[in-house]
Amino acid sequence: MDTSPISAPYKIKVVIIFLLTLILGASLLLFATEQIQLGFVLLMLPFVLSVLVWVFYKPANGLLLVFISNYFAMGVSRYLPGPLGLSVDGLLVITWLSVIFSQFNHKVHWRKAWNGLTLVAILWYAYALLQFVNPEASSKIAWFYAMRGVSLYMFLIVPLTFIVFNTERHLDKMLTWWAWFTLAGVLKGVMQQTLGPDPWENHWLATIGGKTHLLPGGLRIFSFFTDAATYGGSMGYSGVVFGLLFLHTTSKKRYFWLFVAAMAFYGMIISGTRGALAVPFAGLAWYSVLAKKFKVMVAGVVIMVGVFGFLKFTTIGNSVYEIRRFRTGLDPDNPSLVVRFENQQKLKAYLADKPFGGGIGSAGNWGLRFSPGTFLANTPTDSWYVQIWAEQGIVGLSLHLMILLYILGYGSYYCMVQCKNERYKYKAIALLSGMFGIMAASYGSGALGQMPNGLIVYMSMAFIFMMRGWEKDYEIVLENID
Repeated sequence: MDTSPISAPYKIKVVIIFLLTLILGASLLLFATEQIQLGFVLLMLPFVLSVLVWVFYKPANGLLLVFISNYFAMGVSRYLPGPLGLSVDGLLVITWLSVIFSQFNHKVHWRKAWNGLTLVAILWYAYALLQFVNPEASSKIAWFYAMRGVSLYMFLIVPLTFIVFNTERHLDKMLTWWAWFTLAGVLKGVMQQTLGPDPWENHWLATIGGKTHLLPGGLRIFSFFTDAATYGGSMGYSGVVFGLLFLHTTSKKRYFWLFVAAMAFYGMIISGTRGALAVPFAGLAWYSVLAKKFKVMVAGVVIMVGVFGFLKFTTIGNSVYEIRRFRTGLDPDNPSLVVRFENQQKLKAYLADKPFGGGIGSAGNWGLRFSPGTFLANTPTDSWYVQIWAEQGIVGLSLHLMILLYILGYGSYYCMVQCKNERYKYKAIALLSGMFGIMAASYGSGALGQMPNGLIVYMSMAFIFMMRGWEKDYEIVLENID
């Protein structure tokens, strides 16, 4: 007879099974007594605890969950009511706590986050904090909600990437997640185009989105994104990055990058978002400069001039709604464009004596929600930069543009002058070109501050700033081998 003591792992399994059974039984009892919400909360408890253990075991797992939530939370909110966008904030806090507590088991290399990019992220967040006491602001609650996308995410994500997600393997992992999520977005968009919106999406169109998405020419596809503009800009961003990775990847994975890029551009087209055209135009233009290859520059110019000429000076394809809509984006007399310029003139007069703006959250959707009837709430900004200007004044806009130019200049100098390793160089060029495309598109939309673009941009910035260190480490390894 085996009289050996029961092993500790076996005891733990028994306890876990017992607790799960107990929770399941309690949940069923609550369901039976029609306490549905409490039953679901109890049923979700093991999942939540498992996630916490997983994140605290390895903080990089937390950043993965942030990435996933950032991509899908806003779309899921059509099906599950509630402020799911706050899930990104909650997961960021949990991930930071896991980093802080992990130092009891091993050393956390905080110094990796101490660099120019983190400093400007801190500076930008500090300015946002000062905006809390802006006397022009109409709502402090609006400041809390709006400043997250404006500066808080950059402040939290940039150093977190340096600390827990700081190797080339992590970059490759991020690109792979991004690629699969892009394909998921395109698939959902194609389903909307061919099968039509589902009941929940039809409810959204009937109550909120129909005015801008149900047009005489057809439905503007929005996939599981907040709207078609966000969807189109994000797909254009993905198309540029993965298209350039295809051009400079030698492994078989290049064909996967090509497929993702082609699907992303298709998603951009069916979105009907005219402003999204700026992403590939600006991104490929910046790529032709960074690559420093005459043939590439000539080819890029020829392609862009050809596409511009096709849309501007011909009527070919006008029977296709998407082409017809993109063509209107190049018409200087387009009513939408005229209204935007008129609104900017109104804002210019209003902000003449307000160098710090009207307060974060005073314009756009947050303004309509928390301070309806005010001038800024009733004046559409239609642009990330115009919104920064309206809410944070010429001082805030100037600071923001200087920060973006610093990051763009640092990355461009690294690509064009410092980088000697082709593998790092072209990954940096792809990320930087896509980022520049989003920056350019943000003149006509809120692309830079929208989910999922913002988090991807901030992580990409951090990876570009890391590459010089990766290159030095690679050189040291080669010297030791020699």
